[in-house]
Amino acid sequence: MRILHVLLTVLFLMLQGAAGQVFPRPDNSCLIQNGRCFPGICRRPYYWIGTCSNGYSCCRMSVVQRNW
Repeated sequence: MRILHVLLTVLFLMLQGAAGQVFPRPDNSCLIQNGRCFPGICRRPYYWIGTCSNGYSCCRMSVVQRNW
């Protein structure tokens, strides 16, 4: 029964790859910079730091440091 489960899993993964529906890998380049991908331009309180792989804008939230 265990081998049947493994074989069905392998078959499922092969069918996913053949159909081009491979599990998408998230775009980490923006996340590494503590940013988020937004369609269009970055709006306040975010500012533009680059472009995501899907063409969206990579935006980071601006942090205001106050010296009291």
